[in-house]
Amino acid sequence: MPARALLPILLLCVLLQQTEGGRHNQRRTQRTQLPTEIKVCERPTNIHMCRRRCEYHQECQANNICCSTFCGNVCMSLL
Repeated sequence: MPARALLPILLLCVLLQQTEGGRHNQRRTQRTQLPTEIKVCERPTNIHMCRRRCEYHQECQANNICCSTFCGNVCMSLL
């Protein structure tokens, strides 16, 4: 009887781990982390970019980084 109760619990644990992403998801997240320090922008900037101020990379939208310009830190596209 205890063996029959153990099998559904084991199955439930496996399914929960798959829905959370398991170990593979953690490795992917570590590779895609942005640098913590803010560097000078590599691309030329214009006055209109000064409206998109930031202090951290997380404040910018997807495919954007926070970098330093003549008007302070701004979000700039990576593409």
